[in-house]
Amino acid sequence: MTSLPILNQPTSEPAVDESALSGVNIIAGGPVRRLPRWLKRPLPQPGMAYTSDVISDLKLETVCESAKCPNRTECWSQKTATFMIGGNVCTRPCGFCSVPKGKTERPELDEPERVAEAAARLGLQYVVITSVTRDDLKDGGAEHWYRTVIAVREKTGAQVEVLVPDFLGNRAAISRVIESRPDVFNHNTETVPRLYHRVRRNADYQRTLDLLKQVKDEAPDMPTKSGLMLGLGETRDELMDVFADLRAVKCDMLTLGQYLQPTPEHLPVERYLPPEEFDEIGELARKLGFGMVASGPFVRSSYHAGEMAEQMM
Repeated sequence: MTSLPILNQPTSEPAVDESALSGVNIIAGGPVRRLPRWLKRPLPQPGMAYTSDVISDLKLETVCESAKCPNRTECWSQKTATFMIGGNVCTRPCGFCSVPKGKTERPELDEPERVAEAAARLGLQYVVITSVTRDDLKDGGAEHWYRTVIAVREKTGAQVEVLVPDFLGNRAAISRVIESRPDVFNHNTETVPRLYHRVRRNADYQRTLDLLKQVKDEAPDMPTKSGLMLGLGETRDELMDVFADLRAVKCDMLTLGQYLQPTPEHLPVERYLPPEEFDEIGELARKLGFGMVASGPFVRSSYHAGEMAEQMM
């Protein structure tokens, strides 16, 4: 069992990138809330413009932008991004997510090739792909997923990690994504069951566990991964129960990060956990048998995902 200490370290007193933290220090309907010192990120670095130009030129979506990820400065400076397929509108009104909700459009048939081209231009050897939730599609977008993974691998030879929605529990759809043979199969738990009704509306905790179990049943050697946001009001005992449930379905890898309110209209932060508490919770998770745990305020599912997978494998 291995940790990723680089992911647990807070950034030491850099200038704050206010654009990356837009809205996160505001409680809906209340006064401005000062961010703790460990939630600071560096200003944009050289290299960001190139990543931005590639994404813009190929007309692609990234979760980095749509979810207002605080790590975008660092990742884009290193010429890496997490591609978001299936459009930029989600069919679920989750209380934590800033991806737009509403009427969706048909997935673009050439999007898999454009994602592959972007990965090639950026020189990526490890590609993370996610998507909006497409409950409006019969297969939840599974065929689009399949085509994208295949296109990226054929174009670049890179390893591919998928971060998928739950496909409403459609086992055939999940199987189709498994058939693309991603190197890591990721599906986030996000929070504890008690909070699902306000954090992950229209999602189901057991459905999440069932999806991860199906992956292991059909592809026992395929590493599975899940992640949770902390600071939404969960208790330590509730977290331990979730960790145990994930291990029961043989989940291999776990990410734990601080929830940051993307806009005043989203769920407020109940508590900012200090880095040392993330270390402690991460160690408790490791003792349950996860092969790899990344735990820290800025940890996200796709943050340093390639390093995490390399150490796991």
